[in-house]
Amino acid sequence: MFNSEVQGDEAERMTKGERTRALIRETALRSFRERGYDDTTIRLIAQEAGVSVGNASHYFPTKSHLVQELYLDVQQGHRTAAAELLPGTTDLVERLRIAYGTGLDGLAPFHRFAPGFLAAAVSPRSPINPLSADSSPALEIVAALFRDVVDGARHGLPTDIARALPDALVLGHLLLALFWVYDRSPGQRRTRRLLDRGLKLLALALPLARLPLLRAPLREALDLIGEVRA
Repeated sequence: MFNSEVQGDEAERMTKGERTRALIRETALRSFRERGYDDTTIRLIAQEAGVSVGNASHYFPTKSHLVQELYLDVQQGHRTAAAELLPGTTDLVERLRIAYGTGLDGLAPFHRFAPGFLAAAVSPRSPINPLSADSSPALEIVAALFRDVVDGARHGLPTDIARALPDALVLGHLLLALFWVYDRSPGQRRTRRLLDRGLKLLALALPLARLPLLRAPLREALDLIGEVRA
């Protein structure tokens, strides 16, 4: 059965192949949410979508291709949720609180399955590693969000620092998500507390970026972080 995203006029405009691909994709995303990574297989997805395994593999050759669709879905939802709230403030730290907070909100339904995804993604050679080339479209959605966060804020930072800052913020997002995976506190309260304390420290540190003595080493640190992402 089609998800509401591919019903109605949109479904009518799609070719048969596009409708089949969309059905397989939505079936896989639902299975990842309900079963996690380990218990979701191409065979199971094909069965639930009512297509052959060969047909499912034609559109998505491996499970990793479907995980990338999940990454895109989660990050698009993240950016949409943040975009609804960001116009309410021009304070950089508060905008960051929105960006990081909505990111955690979007991940919340997957927490019980997070170790399975992490185990599959941790290898540098894994196509679902968040820093892999295959994952770059999803990561670019996050990067664009943090660029919007900085560009829309009144912060008084030097231009070169402000331009380099989003890469560091994206890395912070990934590290926060990693901490969240291991967080077994109710509702992952420790992760939220870590975010709150980190933002308070950032609010104290940001004005220091305007000092000529600290500007050069800070820029060098941001450049190093940019190399990590690259």
